[in-house]
Amino acid sequence: MTRVAAVDCGTNSIRLLIADINADIDTGTGTDAATGQPAPRLTDVVREMRVVRLGQGVDSTGELAPEALERTFAATRDYAALIREHGVEKVRFVATSATRDASNRQVFVDGIRAILGVEPEVITGDEEAALSFAGASSVLPSRGDDPVLVVDLGGGSTEFVLGNAGGVIAARSVDVGCVRMTERHLRSDPPTPEQIAAAEADVDAAISEAARTVPLERATAVVGVAGSVTTITAHALRLPEYSPAAIHGTELDLDAVRKACTELLDMTREERAALPFMHPGRVDVIGAGGLVWRRVLERLADVTAGRITTAVASEHDILDGIALSIS
Repeated sequence: MTRVAAVDCGTNSIRLLIADINADIDTGTGTDAATGQPAPRLTDVVREMRVVRLGQGVDSTGELAPEALERTFAATRDYAALIREHGVEKVRFVATSATRDASNRQVFVDGIRAILGVEPEVITGDEEAALSFAGASSVLPSRGDDPVLVVDLGGGSTEFVLGNAGGVIAARSVDVGCVRMTERHLRSDPPTPEQIAAAEADVDAAISEAARTVPLERATAVVGVAGSVTTITAHALRLPEYSPAAIHGTELDLDAVRKACTELLDMTREERAALPFMHPGRVDVIGAGGLVWRRVLERLADVTAGRITTAVASEHDILDGIALSIS
């Protein structure tokens, strides 16, 4: 058993998972397709999430803002204390879309290294996609050889990963996410029809770009991960509070998910803030998250000729994939 710490630093949030990895016993999670050995199992010790909005303004300026860097460094200091407290043996820190796009990312890299004592990895979109698939598939029932599409809807980018029990078949990361689309298009409260149409055009173009690499029509099921998808699911379920246990593995009709997406997009920020399951850091961007998820599901329903009629939400994603990748 090894105690590890994974940090996922995205455009909107920074998250920490401290977990014990145990692959020495039959845990009921199946076998690893590559090794034939029991699949590693994560036992959570600590899960933390802070909305730091590292990607604030990156889409327009190309740089990480000083105040966004300081918010991220402050959260990392807290995470470093937890890592020490819990006797972690190995740490992996991964940064994604906002840091990839920033011309001053070296300031970020140097600051994280000084605080945490490890080299932060600014990974590619393809690496991000593979880690998201590994995390989501680690806790959901296997569909064997049937291809499953995992969609990781983040703040700055969205990853499309088609895979099965044998691993990733194809993956593509595209630059549409809830923070990027909010800052670029959805500036009114609530957004205007013209703003929504402009955002949809960007999203549709990005889906088409992803489809040139990922054969979406081969998907037999779709799994959505990350905070936008899970929050949309909480809204569709009308949860009285945010409950990972109630959300994880939930399979809903596409019509129900699209309805929830549209409602969140059309609400004012005040109305979203009043929802009992809504994290304060998602209030201003969840409408864009709903827009992206709605367009993705509509495209899937179309290209699969109606074969996909439901969507599954997973609370396990790239963060779990990062932890499982630590050796």
